[in-house]
Formats: sequence, C-alpha cells, structure tokens
Amino acid sequence: MDHRSIVINFPLGALAHLVLARSYALAGDTAKARAEYQNFLALWKNADPDTPILHEAKTEYEKFK
Repeated sequence: MDHRSIVINFPLGALAHLVLARSYALAGDTAKARAEYQNFLALWKNADPDTPILHEAKTEYEKFK
C-alpha cells in the first residue's frame, strides 16, 4: 500500500498533511504550506465543522490565502 492510499483510506492519515502544512509554515515555505493545508481540508471536507482540529486548520489556512 502506498502513502497516498493510506491517506485516502484512513481518515487519520490525512493528519499527515496537516503536520506537513504546519512544518512548512514554520519553515517559511508558504506555497508548500498552503498546498498541504488544501490537501488536508480536501480530505476532511465532510468532517463535522465543529471538530477542533478542523477549525484550527481552517483558521491557520486563512493566513495563507
């Protein structure tokens, strides 16, 4: 099983994108951070919007729009 199928098939695997997004943000790579936030948000698009981690990610992502 490759990395992409793990992320798609396991909801918590999507958190890897959030970790990457935050890492890129801390490193100052806004383009990669934005892309990883988009990947995470796309995978969690059907999640409960009141989920704290999703709310945090959306708030963080707004800084890169």
